[in-house]
Amino acid sequence: MNNKKTLSLLVMAAGMGSRYGGIKQIDGFGPNGETIMDYSLYDALRAGFGQIVFVVRQEILETVKEMFLPKLKGKADVHFVIQSLDKFVPDRVGPVDRKKPWGTTHAMLCGKEVIQGPFAVINADDFYGRDAFASLAKFFQTSAPDEHAMVGYTLKNVLSDHGSVSRGVAEERDAEGYLKVLNELAKIVKRDGKIYSQENTGERLLDPMLPVSMNCWGFGPSVFPLAEEMFREFVDHNIGHPSAEFYIALLVNEMIRRKKGRVRIVDGGTTWFGVTYKEDKDEVSGKIRQLVKDGVYPEKLWG
Repeated sequence: MNNKKTLSLLVMAAGMGSRYGGIKQIDGFGPNGETIMDYSLYDALRAGFGQIVFVVRQEILETVKEMFLPKLKGKADVHFVIQSLDKFVPDRVGPVDRKKPWGTTHAMLCGKEVIQGPFAVINADDFYGRDAFASLAKFFQTSAPDEHAMVGYTLKNVLSDHGSVSRGVAEERDAEGYLKVLNELAKIVKRDGKIYSQENTGERLLDPMLPVSMNCWGFGPSVFPLAEEMFREFVDHNIGHPSAEFYIALLVNEMIRRKKGRVRIVDGGTTWFGVTYKEDKDEVSGKIRQLVKDGVYPEKLWG
């Protein structure tokens, strides 16, 4: 790859947060009201990322601009793109009758208009840790055009004590460390010291050490044509299903199946926490305060 290409960070901040009961992307968690996004941006900048792309809903666009443009001024090239329901939907489909965004692959695809080189993809409301961004920046130094990356997190470390969670679990890898399939498990729960996936056929016990995707990815720009093609296929099959979402896991699995690219599971998933439920907030705030106390982050992040 061309090492002179600017590394971009695409932040997916258009989700609805239905289980959280508020707009968790812009909620304050740090000692001075910092959002979780603030820490991801800070980590990405010190890892060498030079472009920040926020994918947002129209309703929160101005709020996100007001919060982050002053902090990033002079530090990165910043763009805001809207994940509107009609974007990339074929005209033949007609008006889109749904309220929920189309999902994470669609959010990523919305960055196509401004991203020219390699880029990382993250959720706005997840804390990934500095190692994740450093690992992706290192990966991009030598990655081939058809190589992409998933930062692997350990299953036992990425669950909630307050209810079930959805996770993409890497249950199959090849001898070189490339992903063979990512299983999107919709209801993973902890109970009596064990971890279960609740499925239509019953409960399935999971290995607590399995690598998991927390939507921290590294892609080359070659992913965009495939993502657009697959999204159009997805719309054709799901236009009558207003809750259907096109996850990045679906894109990745189909990419591997069609032999359009390879996905390496890379190190860097040492620290993760996130907010799915309102009850998670105090715990997340406490972990951030501890990282500040340990000197990982300054008291005033943008001071």
